[in-house]
Amino acid sequence: MLAKEHIDKLLNRNGNVRSADGDKIGSIGQVYADDDSGEPTWVTVKTGLFGMSESFVPLRGARIEGDDIVVQYTKDQVKDAPRVDTDGHLEPSEEDRLYEHYQLGDGGRTYTDATTDRDTDTAGRGAGGTGTAGLSTGRFGVADASDTVGRDTSGPTTDDAMTRSEERLNVGTEKQATGRARLRKYVTTENVTQTVPVQREEIRIEREPITDGNAGAAMSGPDLSEEEHEVILHEERVVVNKETVPVERVRLGTETVSEDVTVDEEVRKERIETDGIDDARR
Repeated sequence: MLAKEHIDKLLNRNGNVRSADGDKIGSIGQVYADDDSGEPTWVTVKTGLFGMSESFVPLRGARIEGDDIVVQYTKDQVKDAPRVDTDGHLEPSEEDRLYEHYQLGDGGRTYTDATTDRDTDTAGRGAGGTGTAGLSTGRFGVADASDTVGRDTSGPTTDDAMTRSEERLNVGTEKQATGRARLRKYVTTENVTQTVPVQREEIRIEREPITDGNAGAAMSGPDLSEEEHEVILHEERVVVNKETVPVERVRLGTETVSEDVTVDEEVRKERIETDGIDDARR
C-alpha cells in the first residue's frame, strides 16, 4: 500500500503513472488523501496534449516502481474516466461517479481532499477529524538553490521556470492531380484539287502531191473506186486512286516549370510579462 512518504518522494521526482501491463498513462499530477485517515486514495494523471487534461485513478492496489506508480487499471479505463475538476477537493457525487466507473463497489467511500501543505500532518487537522492530509499535491514547486519556491496558479506545477512556446510555420509542397490530358484521333474530310495533264488523239488531214516517189503507191489501185479508211483515236482519262500513308507520330509529354507562391499565415506565440516586480530593485 502506498504511504504518504512514498507519494511525497514521487511528486518531487516527476514520475509517471503506468498501467499494470506497463503502458505509460501519463505523468503524476496531484494526490488526493482521505479526509479521516490522511492516506492517499486518488492520484490524477496528466494526459492529452501538453498534459492539459487530468484523470482520476484509484490508488487501491497500486505499487511503486522506481519513480512511477503502477495502478491496476488500463490506459483506456483511465482516459475514459469521468471528467472531474481538480480543484483541490472531491465532492461526494464526483467520487461516486469515479467509483462507479472503476467498478469499486458501493462501499468504502472515503471522500477526499487534495493535499496542499507539505508541512501539515494529520495532527494539525481540526477537531472534527476532517481536513487536508499532510502530503504534497504538486501544486507547489520544488525549492531551488536559493530556497525560492514558485507557485503555478493556472495549472500543474513543473519546476521553477515557465516555458514559453510559439508556433512555427513549416511550409512544404505536395504533388496533387490538377487535370487530365489525352490524345484522341478522328477522321475529317477535305477537298484536294490537283491538275493532271492528259493526252488525246485528234484527226488531222494530211495532203501530199503525187511525186515520183509516191506515184507507184498512188497508181496501184483501180482507176475509179469507192473506199473507206478508219483511224482509231485514243485519249487519256484521269484515274484516281487513294492510299493511306503515315505522316507523323504524336505523343503527350510533361515538363516541370517553377513559380514562386507566397504563403501568408498567422502563427501564435506566447509572451511572458512580469507582474508585481519593483523596477527599482532590478
